[in-house]
Amino acid sequence: MILFAKNPSVFGKRVSDLILNNIRTVVTGTQQKKKDSQKKDDKKNVAASLKKKFNLSKIKNLLNNKQTSLSLTKYNVGKVVKLKDGVATIEYLNIAKAGELIRFLPSYIPGMVISLEKKETLAILFGNDREVRVGDRVHCTGNIVSVAVGRGLLGRVVDPLGNPLDRKGSINLDGQPYDDLYRGYYLGEMRYGYIRPVETAAPGIIARKSVRKPLITGINCIDSMVPIGKGQRELIIGDRQIGKTALGIDLIINQAFINETIRHYVQFGGNKEAILNNKNASQEPCYCVYVGVGQKQSTIARIVKILSKSRHLYERRFIKSKVRPVSFKPINYAIIVSSTASDAAPLQFLAPYSGSTIAEFFRDSGSHAVIIYDDLSKQAVAYRQMSLLLRRPPGREAYPGDVFYLHSRLLERAAQLSDKLGGGSLTALPVIETQASDVSAYIATNVISITDGQIFLESELFYQGVRPAINVGLSVSRVGSAAQFKAMKQVAGTLKLELAQYREVVKYVKFGASLDSNTQRQLHRGARLVELLKQPQFNPLDISVQIIFLHLGLGGYLDLEEVDKVSSVQQKCLKFYKNLYKSSKTAISVLEEKGVVDESFKEAFNFDILRYKF
Repeated sequence: MILFAKNPSVFGKRVSDLILNNIRTVVTGTQQKKKDSQKKDDKKNVAASLKKKFNLSKIKNLLNNKQTSLSLTKYNVGKVVKLKDGVATIEYLNIAKAGELIRFLPSYIPGMVISLEKKETLAILFGNDREVRVGDRVHCTGNIVSVAVGRGLLGRVVDPLGNPLDRKGSINLDGQPYDDLYRGYYLGEMRYGYIRPVETAAPGIIARKSVRKPLITGINCIDSMVPIGKGQRELIIGDRQIGKTALGIDLIINQAFINETIRHYVQFGGNKEAILNNKNASQEPCYCVYVGVGQKQSTIARIVKILSKSRHLYERRFIKSKVRPVSFKPINYAIIVSSTASDAAPLQFLAPYSGSTIAEFFRDSGSHAVIIYDDLSKQAVAYRQMSLLLRRPPGREAYPGDVFYLHSRLLERAAQLSDKLGGGSLTALPVIETQASDVSAYIATNVISITDGQIFLESELFYQGVRPAINVGLSVSRVGSAAQFKAMKQVAGTLKLELAQYREVVKYVKFGASLDSNTQRQLHRGARLVELLKQPQFNPLDISVQIIFLHLGLGGYLDLEEVDKVSSVQQKCLKFYKNLYKSSKTAISVLEEKGVVDESFKEAFNFDILRYKF
């Protein structure tokens, strides 16, 4: 104070400096606060603009979803630049894989990548192409085209992508159909259902074994002359509307009877010996898959109606068991894959592969399955349409060059697996439609060269009343008697030869030629054999009854009967064995006990004739 009093200028300078420092502090503090508040406002504005521009919640949910396999880059989102008849040209889809499942947005229609080119990607649509427009976005899924497989598909009608068409609700892959007593129809190993790729490689040579087990169709002329084995590929070929589909339906119904017999005796009847001691019975169930390609919707509906009709084991024979058998529906042992004529060509192309994938579930589970492709000629037409739209060079009959591979890679998936792989089998019955019985057409010769035999249906025989109209001379099974029961092999050994000789002799009768006694005998016997092998639709026969009928004809028991009375004799014989089964010793009981046609069988058969005159 003394210093400041003596020197007042120093005091004033110090006070002014102190005031200026305080003012600077206040000013800089307010400026810093303004800057901080402005930064916060800028951050809020940026966040708000990002929320408007991008839906961050959807991206967060997409990243948290473990099932997605998408990498969020610009390379798996393409743009449709051209669209024509179910074939789309896409650009900017740089990481797509051949056969990958893609989705067209906003319609969400599925598709499949079919061709990878330098600048563009070509894909086919599995749906209505009118819902897709040029400029729509295309997203990769990261998954190959697949279909759900499992025992829960039994009794259902699905499309080639596995979606249900029968209005029975969603499909539970681990479920199964049940009867009136709530007992399951599935008899194989209980495995969980899963998603399986539609295109898979066929089993190799080491994974297979030779075809030995017979597949009983219930049609006498097939089981006796053109036997089919489990794991075989047998072609059904003929003109339209002469009974090709009916053969497949008869097979499904007969396998349903066999499966129901096994289910009743082994699982619920408490009498396994009735199956194990029967030398002419199949010991394992077989499940059926029917693939309708290019069929009318009314045809698929009619097949479903026929297979949904209730059947009963008593239709074939009265049986003795601890538990009374209940009625069953053959469709519960079958699966129907439908791709009708109104569907797009890509769906008709995909349907046989989807059906084969579904059937392979049973094969790989150690069970047996049979698949009917009805028909592959329509699949080839759909593939030709796709190939022409893809600008691939046409070949013979405008089919692409790889049309042979189209069917070979499909039919090679049918196999009898080795015991180390479970011993399951997949039997393929492709159907080919011919024009005016021309078996030398392109697709017909392709499939004939792939398969292990063919059943040729002739329109001339069909219109003569011979049904099923099987041409014995052109029909053949390259497995042969290896896929027959021993008793059938013994009885039917000369049947095909006698029928072939009869067909040759009948041609000369038309010209009025004089015939010797031996030729007249061939005509006499052959006419009765032809009548004996006639069979109504959707009524397959038990294998033991087939052997009885063949023994009637080849043993000369019908030589004294008129041709028009052969059918009535068959009905009386069938009724006789149906009512007396297991109640007394009959020819059928001897046949099923020994499994061969020997003297004891012939004696029992002669005694049956004496007891009840056929």
